Amino acid sequence: MTTTLVLTLIGRDQPGLVRVVAAAIAEHGGNWLESRMCRLGGEFAGIVRLEIPSGRAEALATALRGLSGLRVDVTQEAAEAASGANPAARLAALDLVGSDRPGILREVSGVLASHGLNVEDLASERVEAPMGGGKLFQLRAVASVPEGVELAKVRADLEKLAADLMVELKLEAKR
Repeated sequence: MTTTLVLTLIGRDQPGLVRVVAAAIAEHGGNWLESRMCRLGGEFAGIVRLEIPSGRAEALATALRGLSGLRVDVTQEAAEAASGANPAARLAALDLVGSDRPGILREVSGVLASHGLNVEDLASERVEAPMGGGKLFQLRAVASVPEGVELAKVRADLEKLAADLMVELKLEAKR
């Protein structure tokens, strides 16, 4: 019998962090299923989903928590998450770009939440605009759309917000 664990990793970025975590997982008989990792502001942040024989999960958690320079949170995956995603769930892709200002993500995520959409994946960054035009905020996200929610209504609310924020925004059903 296996247990599925979700690890949250945070620490000062340095070469070899992923190797150390992967080695600990392998040494305890774990199987790395999926992950997202990045470097932000000199810090390393990651989330890893793995399977491990049930009797070895606690030893792995102890080993991971003992790694120097890395904070590790180990959580057992919830039963409903382990059973898999809803195959009938629809996904929508959201792209946004515009002049940076505080609150953009709060406003956009508020519209999504008001319609019951759940953010599945999100990446954002602030970059220099071409030709010295200041700073741009860019966002790419994927959200699950609950049954009965009309994507056209969500899009209309986002378009109103885009006009207020002076950003370009696109929401489309993901195939």
